[in-house]
Amino acid sequence: MNSKLKRYFQFLLIVLAAGAIYPIMYLKTNYQETLLEVFNISLQQLNTIYSFLGIVWVIGYFPSGLLSDRFSAKRLLSISLFGTAAGGLWFAQVPSYTNVVIIYCIWGVFSVFTFWSAHMKMVKLLASQEEEGRFFGILDGGRGVVEAVLASIALMIFSGIMGNSTDIADKRSAMVAIIYMYSIVLIVIGILVTIFVADDRKLITSGKQVARQSGIKLADLGQVFRNKFTYLMGGIIFLSYSVYWTVYYVGGFLQTNIGVDPVTVATITVIVLWMRPVGGIGGGFLADKFGRARIVMSVLLGAAACLILMSVLPPDMGPALFYVLVVIAGIFLYAIRGTYWSLLGDCKIDNAILGSAIGFISLVGYLPDIVLGPFNSLMFNLFGPNGGYNAYFIASAIFGIIGAALVIAFMRMTKKESALNENRVPDKVCS
Repeated sequence: MNSKLKRYFQFLLIVLAAGAIYPIMYLKTNYQETLLEVFNISLQQLNTIYSFLGIVWVIGYFPSGLLSDRFSAKRLLSISLFGTAAGGLWFAQVPSYTNVVIIYCIWGVFSVFTFWSAHMKMVKLLASQEEEGRFFGILDGGRGVVEAVLASIALMIFSGIMGNSTDIADKRSAMVAIIYMYSIVLIVIGILVTIFVADDRKLITSGKQVARQSGIKLADLGQVFRNKFTYLMGGIIFLSYSVYWTVYYVGGFLQTNIGVDPVTVATITVIVLWMRPVGGIGGGFLADKFGRARIVMSVLLGAAACLILMSVLPPDMGPALFYVLVVIAGIFLYAIRGTYWSLLGDCKIDNAILGSAIGFISLVGYLPDIVLGPFNSLMFNLFGPNGGYNAYFIASAIFGIIGAALVIAFMRMTKKESALNENRVPDKVCS
């Protein structure tokens, strides 16, 4: 296998890992009521479980970067996959509520602390400078494909066991089988990563090399905190991810504001789900062709325009118009998520502290997971069920416009930095 194919194969394995590690934690998406019955827990308890998961994630983002700079990213990926699988095997025993909370906290550790920055760093190192846009686009779009395929397999298992039965024993057997399926997939991918993915210290792509040091040095952290681009990246991802969050609300908008029946809503939302590879991968290739920052700015503005139209157009214009707007918005939203990390290549961050920078940017960028829930509750409390969706979409559109302005500032700063570097020896880190 030549070096290029070997690099692509390693990238494929990382995409598979990213697509397989999270779905087991989100079985509630398709099986919430069944989970509540099988595990004998309430909806409030389930929400508490996910609160613990979110807390562990937020705490773990920045340390995950430090960890990936001090230890082999490849080994961290393997540990993450095997650790998540082990939690799945325990989960399949249908333990008590307290143990389920512990399992989700374990999953939080293995899916962020040991995994997040390590897998992002590996993608950055595997991509050449000309490929970074498409690699990050394929990472997110490919992850969506993997999740959709695994969800389809899980549905076949579930329907095959359940048939027309409503018996709790059959529900338990079906859920246990699905959990085992996800766990086995994680083990298989973990083995493949262990065998075929190169250690990041040995990765050389367009001159990229990683030097690992023992211990955490304050001077290294200082380089991260002094780099103005890490703050800009954090702000861009925070605003972009806030806009992306609207993808979870388009179904409720169609049913509540437009009066669409539940079956049609489910059909449209499934179509939107399949826009993830279209938006993510397509956006990545466009980013490499026309400029990463330009495409991120464009898709933010495109999503903002769709959200504003959905909010201000009268419902009596007919549902078909809103179906089109929702699907187009889905393409823009997934393109946002698939391209914003590609800006990392313009930050001139030394590969030795790349993981730490990713961890810090992620800590800032993914705070919407905590703050948007209360914000949305405020919107709906102030404006009611219908007005709440309109107010939330308009607020998200404003976030998108501000995010586009930050991207413009990012473009100007990187252009200025490049001009300065032409007249002096390039620094390892922009400051």
